[in-house]
Amino acid sequence: MLPGQRSELRIYDVTTGSDVLVYETTSAVIEAPNWSVDGHWLVINRDGLLYRVSTDGGEPELIATGELDDSNNDHVLSADGAWIYASSQDGHIYEVAIEGGTPRRVTDPEDGILMRYLHGISPDGAELAFIGAAELSGEVRYNIYTAQVSTGEVRALSALDAPHDGAEYHPSGELIYFNSERASVVAGHAQLFRMDRSGGTIEQLTDDERVNWFPHVSPDGLRLVYLSYPAGTAGHPANLPVELRIATPDLEHARTVVRLFGGQGTINVNSWAPDSTRFAYVAYPVAGSEDA
Repeated sequence: MLPGQRSELRIYDVTTGSDVLVYETTSAVIEAPNWSVDGHWLVINRDGLLYRVSTDGGEPELIATGELDDSNNDHVLSADGAWIYASSQDGHIYEVAIEGGTPRRVTDPEDGILMRYLHGISPDGAELAFIGAAELSGEVRYNIYTAQVSTGEVRALSALDAPHDGAEYHPSGELIYFNSERASVVAGHAQLFRMDRSGGTIEQLTDDERVNWFPHVSPDGLRLVYLSYPAGTAGHPANLPVELRIATPDLEHARTVVRLFGGQGTINVNSWAPDSTRFAYVAYPVAGSEDA
């Protein structure tokens, strides 16, 4: 963390515009909130471990994940609320019960993928969408893959030199939303896209001067929130003045609802409430800064 910086876990209400501070700390970077299916808890990453925080506030409670103690900020919850799936720094994806327990490795060490960054789970809980780092034409490239939860069987949905990220499912299960540089001539200039679940028809959803990441569709399918960086940003770094924007799922009528200091960790995974009226995010203000 930067000197004077804090992590703020917040909830924004899209119907009233209220923006509520749930939890803050100056001792650690917290990242990537998910919402429990009962609407009472947020699951966050902190120092490689997973915690839950009541939406009413209070201190985080550790979720016991056994040997899974090096999670990055890519984790999702199953639609039935029973399971957490998380990416590990060892490159694999693991399954662990929401109440904690012994983790099960989902992915296969022999599938040819070097690292896996989890972002989505299908509504039926049978399939995970992730970004895989794998060798392509002699270089490591970042493309979209799916993995079967029960078997770990992997399928590639893209195979391009251009980086991809943030792949997750529409609540219908028929589409996958993601960000990519596939249409850009400027390195780092990511925009938003969607494709059908088979990896077929691809539609570009944003095409502007800003750098756009992590599209998250609400459970009712009516809204989408995404992270928008200033023009010229490369990748999705931390500690920049960024915006959270709301739009319809076809990216019509986009509008900025929150301006904050953040980026990496703010909304890496889908953080919509089950009732689709609120979403959670993390801001990283610095005391004395204009962006705080």
